[in-house]
Amino acid sequence: MSTQHAAPLNEAAQTRRAVGNVLKGSAGNLVEWYDLYVYTVFAAYFQAHFFNSKDELQAGLEAMAVFSTSFLMRPIGAWFFGRYADRNGRKAALTLSVTLMSAGSFAIAVLPTQDVIGIWAMVLLVLIRILQGFSVGGEYGTSATYMSEAATSKRRGFFSSFQYVTLVGGQMLALLILVILQNVLGKEMLNEWGWRIPFAVGGVAALVVLWLRRSMEETVSADQIRAARVPATGEAQPGTMKLLFTRHWKPLLVCIGITLGGTVAFYTYTNFILKFMNDTSGIAKTDTSVINFWALFIFMLLQPVYGIISDKVGRKPLLLWFGITGVLFTWPLLSSLAGTKDPFTAFLLMMGGLLIVGGYTSINALVKAELFPASIRALGVGLGYAIANSLFGGTVPLIGAALQKSDQVDLFFTYVTVAIAVSLVVYIFCLRNKKSTHLDHEQGHAWSPDRKDGERDKDLLDA
Repeated sequence: MSTQHAAPLNEAAQTRRAVGNVLKGSAGNLVEWYDLYVYTVFAAYFQAHFFNSKDELQAGLEAMAVFSTSFLMRPIGAWFFGRYADRNGRKAALTLSVTLMSAGSFAIAVLPTQDVIGIWAMVLLVLIRILQGFSVGGEYGTSATYMSEAATSKRRGFFSSFQYVTLVGGQMLALLILVILQNVLGKEMLNEWGWRIPFAVGGVAALVVLWLRRSMEETVSADQIRAARVPATGEAQPGTMKLLFTRHWKPLLVCIGITLGGTVAFYTYTNFILKFMNDTSGIAKTDTSVINFWALFIFMLLQPVYGIISDKVGRKPLLLWFGITGVLFTWPLLSSLAGTKDPFTAFLLMMGGLLIVGGYTSINALVKAELFPASIRALGVGLGYAIANSLFGGTVPLIGAALQKSDQVDLFFTYVTVAIAVSLVVYIFCLRNKKSTHLDHEQGHAWSPDRKDGERDKDLLDA
């Protein structure tokens, strides 16, 4: 549990404490990712208000380009919030990030359109999305770190899986609101003004999370915070790029490699697939909304199941499942989806892709958190994820839309397959199953609690 010195708790008390902290931490994660995803979910309804093109595919491409620009701020957000979390505590960083995301959502909800302020509508939309990209860039690393540190040692896989339960839950919530508004308002009102509602909902939800996060327990020790302010002579301060690049650059590279294929696959099967079904498969928007909602609902429920499995067999087997099946089945799944107009068949194909991706999403946050010590964990996890996510995951909608427009979707299937293959190489050669990690050394071993510190130190030096 917490790295701060406290009286030992029995197992039941530790579990109750972990549940409370993880719920509070994950609630903010849900809202942050809802606010991020609601843009792509409702893009088809508001894009005409901010982009001049009369060509629907071109307007969609421009909307996805704006979505991708928010990813450019991910590494900067990861650096800022990772440094802040490692030096001032996870709670303070998580509170600040959700505040910025809330402000962005409220701003979009009331943003004037191009009919009112011309090109400034698009400019302001881009600036707001950049702010939100900065915010969510900090949320991932800090949230992954907090939930891994707040978990009990024997159930880290289970507890940390809730990061993606809430991450997927945020997208599912956006889809649920879309389905409701499609049926209540209809297409005309949704196009005219109804698209503003989900952004307002996100802003209000973030205010609720701010209230919940007041009672979160801190997992950073007082000693670490003091060291960040008054470092020992000659020592790199916690949460600094100097410490990261001089002593932990190898795990940073591994973190990027772990993320690359997973983030491409995740954004393909949970984000871009909505537009893919609409424009390539030719399935009606109302049907694709329902398909995505139920597929993501099942996918969300499966995250803790994968997490529990990892607590039994280790993390590496699940990553190998994702990597091997992703390389073998990405092309067949996506090419079959491109050729079907049947909603149920499309649902099964999407679900097949999500079953593969679950091997990555459920445990990736924990695997990355285990690579770094507490003094650099939030910065290392956040920056490693953000670099890969900005270059590869965030560009999936843009690359996919561009290849759709040029009638070369086969190249997109190849892109996703190759990205997964690169990460598979990292899983095979850079990770060892059930090895002692920094989290084990700090908070108790997940596999062999009777191991001596010397044995753990040797594992960490070999890593």
